[in-house]
Amino acid sequence: MPNASYLIEKTLTLKNQSFVEESELIIACKKQDRRAQQMLYEQFSPAMFGLLKRYMRTREDAEDVLVEAFFKVLTNIEQYQSKGPFGGWVRRIVINEALMALRKKHNFNLTVEIEHHDVPAAPKVVDRLAANDILQLLDQLPTGYRTVFNLYVIEGYKHREIAELLGISINTSKSQLILAKKKMQSLLARRAHPDARATEK
Repeated sequence: MPNASYLIEKTLTLKNQSFVEESELIIACKKQDRRAQQMLYEQFSPAMFGLLKRYMRTREDAEDVLVEAFFKVLTNIEQYQSKGPFGGWVRRIVINEALMALRKKHNFNLTVEIEHHDVPAAPKVVDRLAANDILQLLDQLPTGYRTVFNLYVIEGYKHREIAELLGISINTSKSQLILAKKKMQSLLARRAHPDARATEK
């Protein structure tokens, strides 16, 4: 089997290819090859930073979490057993690190929970928004709303999973999602009719 240094050198000589095959890069990282670790970071960090900007309130917080997350990725890479996409494994670590950082600053148990008989219909228009619109609206949502929306709508977690991740009830997770969509609907309406409030006065 070729050593880690050979795998990296092979990469540098290939035309029109900036990194080795993912499986080779993982093998090199498991051997603690520093250049392979740097290449893995450069390959995955842009997408993971984009993910973190949806969760964290500031760019600085996203950068801090990104560093901590990739430290965990690289120090625990031996645990990856190729039973699923490597990018998905990295993504789970990054999301868990983001949630850990958020829990330190925000008590999700203090978020509003709607009684089942009071739950309104969630706006459908929000589900059809473009990615850029969602990112802009997420920046204006409270932490609880934003976190649950990210986990449920974008990441595809179930409410039971979200409840376990955040230490809240399933109904609180459902409530936060509905309120997040209603808030986004309100922000969209305000954007479409910026003079509406002034007219009402």
